[in-house]
Amino acid sequence: MKIISLFIVVVGLCIISCSKNKDTNTQKQYQSNPMIGTWKLISGTTIKGKDTIITNYTKEQEMIKIINKTHFAFLRHDLKKGSDSTAIFVAGGGKYTLKGNTYTEHLDYCNFRAWEGNSFELKFEIEGDTLITKGIEKIENLEVNHLNIEKFYRVID
Repeated sequence: MKIISLFIVVVGLCIISCSKNKDTNTQKQYQSNPMIGTWKLISGTTIKGKDTIITNYTKEQEMIKIINKTHFAFLRHDLKKGSDSTAIFVAGGGKYTLKGNTYTEHLDYCNFRAWEGNSFELKFEIEGDTLITKGIEKIENLEVNHLNIEKFYRVID
């Protein structure tokens, strides 16, 4: 009976030490690059001239952005599984650079192919598990030129 109890204690300590190590590694990773992780879009604001469009991404559609050490990817879709007029699917990604609080996306892949090959410089701030990005999206040949502000929260595993 004592051997079984001892075995349970040892296994429990191993599990606890492994989970603490994972938390420590995750904290170190966030400190070296706080952008790394999976982010869920809460809201987006687009300002073009005098027009402002605010989109709530917690209703009717959702989007995630995944950022690793060198690349980013985003996926957005409607919540009705493409079954009505609100059907939408957007995906893209590529490399990024990070300097101070400037995050620059180099869009190498996008289902809107005319957007590929463009870079977008964004200022960012992170408070707790909230990420806010703000920058100009400009593509002259598509007549795209607006301020884009997005608010995300970190998806915790």
